[in-house]
Amino acid sequence: MRIARCAVAGIVALVLPAAVIAPASAQAPVELGPPATPPPAKPAAKPAPKPAPHKPAPTQAAAPAPPPAAQRRDVDVAYGAYQRGHYITAFSAATRRVEEQKDVKAMTLLGELYANGLGIPRDDKKAAEWYRLAAARGDREAMFALAMLHFSGRTGAVNREEGAKLLAAAAKLGNAAAAYDLGLLYIEGQLFPQDFARAAELFRSAAQVGNAEAQYALATLYKEGRGVPKDLVEAARLLAAASLADNTDAQVEYAIALFNGTGVAKNEHLAAVLLAKAARKGNPIAQNRLANILAAGRGANPNPVQAIKWHIIAKAGGVSDVPLDAFVQQQPPDIRAAGEKAAKPWVDALKELRASRS
Repeated sequence: MRIARCAVAGIVALVLPAAVIAPASAQAPVELGPPATPPPAKPAAKPAPKPAPHKPAPTQAAAPAPPPAAQRRDVDVAYGAYQRGHYITAFSAATRRVEEQKDVKAMTLLGELYANGLGIPRDDKKAAEWYRLAAARGDREAMFALAMLHFSGRTGAVNREEGAKLLAAAAKLGNAAAAYDLGLLYIEGQLFPQDFARAAELFRSAAQVGNAEAQYALATLYKEGRGVPKDLVEAARLLAAASLADNTDAQVEYAIALFNGTGVAKNEHLAAVLLAKAARKGNPIAQNRLANILAAGRGANPNPVQAIKWHIIAKAGGVSDVPLDAFVQQQPPDIRAAGEKAAKPWVDALKELRASRS
């Protein structure tokens, strides 16, 4: 579903040490430190563009699920058209199904089309009406979508209380995204008393059905012993699962765990591979850790040009590293110039992104 998800930024307000490279003469990072996590914030109406701050990355909800086979024919026409981008056909088929069968899934689909202006003009009021009708008939996807409208203020004023009620109802019916967001609210401790154990239960229910954000969040709780017993092995297992699902923050932390052998067998090469993947996706922490690895030649062949490149990009993204500054200054001028040249397109793109936001 394309409607914007809510996400509470950050799950544990801990300040952890930044990664450091050993003195330039040694050129070897003794240990890669985990990224710092910001304190919880309010649910956001839209996910932040990349490069994003370190947090469980918001994702979009799944599109309305089709009903059982016995009831599917017309809805499958609507849903299939929706998936292919044939939104006018989807609207017509869903409308017909509602008129003839009062079909709940078709109601949710109509809400989706109105909420995002797909094939029809965007109309938040009509979207909310269709979601409300489907939610009243027990559709968990409609409950979740309507909760997002309340959190973002698209039903009028922001109504976090009503949004939370809908999240709880959707989570009880097995909506993984709702369980994840509800868990974040329990950690935030504003709408509900702060309860890490309850958050862990909700994250676990979502993690077990493959929600990568919940896997990452639960891993963080296991890593710090919040709401669950401290268990670095379980934390690493969950980070690995979320990393495999392409969760960037999980890739960074799992790479750090691999590099240091924390809760998992030490594997500096795989750590470097994962950090490179996250770095290319614009994560400044991964860019900094990768620069350390390339400067030291641990997990990857030493490459001062690429180390300088990623260090410059990470600094532009807000992650400084004084020892790496010293490493750069000790390199020959041609190596420094090559690294700066390689970094320039990335730095220019960051500047353009910031200018577009101002």
